[in-house]
Amino acid sequence: MPDIRDFILQNLRLEPAPGLPEIVLYRAHSGSRLSRLGDTPPYWAYHWAGGTVLARYILDHPEIVRGKSLIDLGSGSGVVGIAAMKAGAKKVTAIDIDPYAVSATLLNAQANDVEITAVTGELTSPPEADLILAGDVFYDPALAEKMSGLFGECVAQGIAVLVGDMGRKPLPVDLLESLAEYEVPDFGQAQLLKAKVFKYKGP
Repeated sequence: MPDIRDFILQNLRLEPAPGLPEIVLYRAHSGSRLSRLGDTPPYWAYHWAGGTVLARYILDHPEIVRGKSLIDLGSGSGVVGIAAMKAGAKKVTAIDIDPYAVSATLLNAQANDVEITAVTGELTSPPEADLILAGDVFYDPALAEKMSGLFGECVAQGIAVLVGDMGRKPLPVDLLESLAEYEVPDFGQAQLLKAKVFKYKGP
């Protein structure tokens, strides 16, 4: 198994993030041969509508994150956390279950001249933070139920939660308040898709 940091530097291209010209990311291309990294899907190497719409919203409304301590949950490439730091966040901790995503986040943060703490693991209880940013975490029914329970606990403790999603079926729309809608790119789609930013309001 290749060293992931060296692999990213040697096999991915540093390019502007789709829909987010203010940010550059190490992105996969046809010659990257990501299959060499094993069977885990390399979500961190591509752009997804939920993360993109959340990052776009933060950059357009920096007052939402300015001076705050944040969690970028299911961070992938780290694009949401990077956007938050560029918008003036005090601190961002990126969390992802994929250690490769953590390495990608750190490299992408460095490429954008921001500092992010990135850790491998899951968030199972309300953290010490002002705000949780969660892009594309409602793609699976079981995970959606788990996230809804966690976010409900966070809101009850005064921790705000913002969600970015393109309207997947498991999305608990009755627990969300729509804040904004953008047309953004999504991996594998030729055309822009409508995706929304939501505030988790709980039951």
